[in-house]
Amino acid sequence: MSKSTVAVLRTTPATVLQDYARLFELAGGRQALDPGVKTILKDNITWHFPMPGANTTPWQLEGTIMALQAAGFNDLVCVQNQTVVTNAFKGEDLNRYKPIFQRYNLEVRFNFLEKDMRWVEYRPKVKMLALDHIYPEGILIPDYFIGKNIVHLPTTKTHIYTTTTGAMKNAFGGLLSKYRHYTHSWIHETLVDLLAIQKEIHPGILAIMDGTTAGDGEGPRLIKPVIKNVILASSDQVAIDAVSAKLMGFDPMSIQYIRMAHEQGLGVGDPSQIELVGDDISGENWHFKIGKNSHTFLAWLAWYGPTKFLQKLIMRTPLVVIPTFIGEVEQDYMYWPFKYRKLANRWQRETEWGRLFEQYEN
Repeated sequence: MSKSTVAVLRTTPATVLQDYARLFELAGGRQALDPGVKTILKDNITWHFPMPGANTTPWQLEGTIMALQAAGFNDLVCVQNQTVVTNAFKGEDLNRYKPIFQRYNLEVRFNFLEKDMRWVEYRPKVKMLALDHIYPEGILIPDYFIGKNIVHLPTTKTHIYTTTTGAMKNAFGGLLSKYRHYTHSWIHETLVDLLAIQKEIHPGILAIMDGTTAGDGEGPRLIKPVIKNVILASSDQVAIDAVSAKLMGFDPMSIQYIRMAHEQGLGVGDPSQIELVGDDISGENWHFKIGKNSHTFLAWLAWYGPTKFLQKLIMRTPLVVIPTFIGEVEQDYMYWPFKYRKLANRWQRETEWGRLFEQYEN
């Protein structure tokens, strides 16, 4: 397998927008995307609350828009999704995206609104690892995604299900419907299948990842924000996730979704086969760890533990409102007000990145 390129730059709040422009060029953004079609910006609202490290940053969104426009990609649209516990409208507001949408006159669509797009059956050309078994009635994707470039905007953070999350996981919200959580028992296979589908439907794919504040611990929402001052980009979704995983202190090829995608030839997951351009990060190790809390225990019970046999009964019937209610109460009314809001407020008050975030309010 030939080498893939991942661009990595160290950055500061004062230079981050210019650095994103340079990152785009170093990663071959012009060559990765088709200039003749519309380009989707797929941001990552993991939690509608402004938890640093969990969501696409406003400077990541703005820097990417500026880089794309400078390269002649002016036909842009941002597509939002929702989950059973995340509100996309609240998320784009609290995470300060709306002033950017207004400033650049950016069109915004929502994959869960019928007026914006329809869900249609898609029959992949390649053999699926899991999705055809999970959805025997047919795999549905948004018709609006077909034939358009996509630029993923993930952050560098951990994940309780997949160890790390990034470019490949960012397709999860865009291509699967709101009730996609029952794929979690086969999450690694699902991410590989989604990358295979992306390669069939998108003429160009690029990932631009923000690690200015990275997320350690019980990700992807309940994280400890850690200032790291790096940004990454690549047209190889596997390679950028591998480099991000290695930075966080994990062996990329020990993470199932990265190894499986590498073995399927969908990208390069072996760091020895990845060319790094930009700033030197060789030998860097952040020593991140996956933590545990009540949410990780409930998730284990639902997807992998002794109650796994109840999935269809609970997750694919009206009973789904029960775990949805529990998850919302736990994260929005327990964890956020009693712990994570304080972490976020401290980050805003005491760090340069937090003060830059505040500037995006108006």
